[in-house]
Amino acid sequence: MLQMNLCLGWIWITVGLVSGAVIGLFFHAPNWLGGYGSWRRRLVRLGHISFLGTGLLNLAFVFTFSLRGYEPPHAAGALLAIGAVTMPMVCFLAAWRDNLRRLFPIPVASLIGAALSIVVQGLL
Repeated sequence: MLQMNLCLGWIWITVGLVSGAVIGLFFHAPNWLGGYGSWRRRLVRLGHISFLGTGLLNLAFVFTFSLRGYEPPHAAGALLAIGAVTMPMVCFLAAWRDNLRRLFPIPVASLIGAALSIVVQGLL
């Protein structure tokens, strides 16, 4: 489990940096994706940042249990991976079609469930 989260973490950080570079090519255009404050532009930026954030969460999971020598809760590792994959996906989908914002409970519940699992099963 830790190996999968480690690989996912670094892959997601790399994808976040590359997606930020690609998106950054268009930030100079004031009306790109409807302007700076538009829903679409905010969701695209959030999708890019969510790659980095969820990648770091996966690395924190790996290092927390590696350094402490505890067996990690496998449910937490799986939920972190689900949250990492679905959060940027839902951000980009919601930027494309507004009604797809209703999918946000999937990544949010996955990430909250992972954090609760780590606290309850892994650290207490």
